[in-house]
Amino acid sequence: MSKFIYAPLFLLILWSNGVFAAPDIEQAVLDITDDVISWRHDFHKNPELSNREFRTSEIVAAHLRALGFDEVHTGIAHTGVVGVLKGGKPGGVVALRADMDALPVKEQTGLTFASTATGEYRGETVPVMHACGHDAHTAMLMGVASVLAGIREDIPGTVSLIFQPAEEGAPAPEEGGARIMVQEGALAKAHNPTAIFGLHVWPIEAGKLLYRPLGAMAAADVIEITVTGKQTHGSSPWLGVDPIPVAAQIITALQTIPSRQLDVTVAPSVLTIGVINAGLRGNIIPDEVEMVGTIRNFDNGVRDQMMERIQRTVTLVAESAGASAEVRFGDSIPVTYNDPSLVSRMLPTLQRSTTVGVAEHLPVMGYEDFSYFQKKIPGMMFFLGINMEGVATGEAASNHSPYFVVNDAALATGVRSLSNLALDYLQGETD
Repeated sequence: MSKFIYAPLFLLILWSNGVFAAPDIEQAVLDITDDVISWRHDFHKNPELSNREFRTSEIVAAHLRALGFDEVHTGIAHTGVVGVLKGGKPGGVVALRADMDALPVKEQTGLTFASTATGEYRGETVPVMHACGHDAHTAMLMGVASVLAGIREDIPGTVSLIFQPAEEGAPAPEEGGARIMVQEGALAKAHNPTAIFGLHVWPIEAGKLLYRPLGAMAAADVIEITVTGKQTHGSSPWLGVDPIPVAAQIITALQTIPSRQLDVTVAPSVLTIGVINAGLRGNIIPDEVEMVGTIRNFDNGVRDQMMERIQRTVTLVAESAGASAEVRFGDSIPVTYNDPSLVSRMLPTLQRSTTVGVAEHLPVMGYEDFSYFQKKIPGMMFFLGINMEGVATGEAASNHSPYFVVNDAALATGVRSLSNLALDYLQGETD
C-alpha cells in the first residue's frame, strides 16, 4: 500500500481530553479504501452533468440506506441527497459535504476507466468528464459514511452527509447547487448542524492537506455586456457604427480596473472576458457584440467598486465611438469564508489525519458554492493533494483540464480527515 494511506495509529485511539476512547478508525478507513477507489472509478467512467446526477445520487442514497442511516432525503435541488446518522451518545450536529457533478470536457487522460460519456449542454451533445474531482469527493464521503456507520454507537451526536448537485453551475435557465439546496431546506433536513466541512482535491503532493482561514476561495460574478452599433457593409464602415472595435476597446479598458483602479493591497481581483459573439459574415459589420465574462474578488467593498467602474468604463467607451452598451451582472457566488475560530480549533485534526503534511495555502481565485452553506453556519473548506507519484506541484494538469487525474492513494487521507473532523468536532461540543 502507498505511504499516503497510513497515519500513526496511536494518534487515532484517544481524544486529546481522554474522555472519549475512539474506535479503530484507521482500520475502518483501510478496510473501506478499496471500495472508495472502486466507487470513484465507477463515477469517473459514468459522469453526469449538473442537475443530471441521477445515477450518482441513486447509488449514494442506496449506500446510505444499506448502512442503516436514520434518514435519507433525496430530490433536494433536483438530485441532492442528505443522509442523517444519529450516534449512540447525546451531542451536537455536524455536516460534511461533497459535490457530485461533472463538466462538459472531453477526457484525454488515457485511463482504463476514462469517460466516453456524453450529455446535453446548452442544447448540444457534449462529452462529459469528471475533470474537477467530484467523483473522488462523492466516493470519499461514501467511505466516510461506512466508517461512521460502523462506530455509530460511540458517536456523541449526529453526523449529516450532504451530497450536492450542480456545484459547477446549473444549465440556464435552471437553478441548482448549494444555494438551492439551502433554499429547499437541506440544512433543516440535516438537523441544523452547527458546523460544516468539505474538501476539494487539488494538484499538489498526494495526501498533503491545505487550509486557509478567512477568505479561501474567491467570490464570483458573471458579467454580460452587449455593445450595440449600426449594421452596414464591411467595405463602408463610416456608414454605420462598428461594435467590434468598440468591444475590443472595452476589453482593453476593463483590464485597467483591477490593475490600476483598485487598491491591490486590500484584496486580489480578476476580470476576464471569456466569450465574444458577433457577426455572421466577414463583409458585414454587425449590429451587436455579445460578451460574457467573470469577475473574482475577496472583499465586498472591492467588489462594489469593481462593478461601479465596469459600468462606467463600458458605457463611456461605447459612447465615445457613437455606440451604446449595456452591462448585466448575473449569477453571484459568495466568498468561500472559512470561519477562523473553527479553522484554529480543527487544525490539529487535519495535522493528525495525514503523514504527508499540512500547510496554509494562498487565496484561490476559483470559486466554490460551498460558500452558501457557510453563509448559514460556520464552515471550513480545505484541499487534499492528489498528484501522481513523482509529479511535483505545478507540473500536474489543473482542475478542469482534459488531462486531470486523481491519485487513488490519496483517497484514504480524504476519508480519514473528514471522519476525524466530524468526530473531533462533536467531541468538542460535548466537552
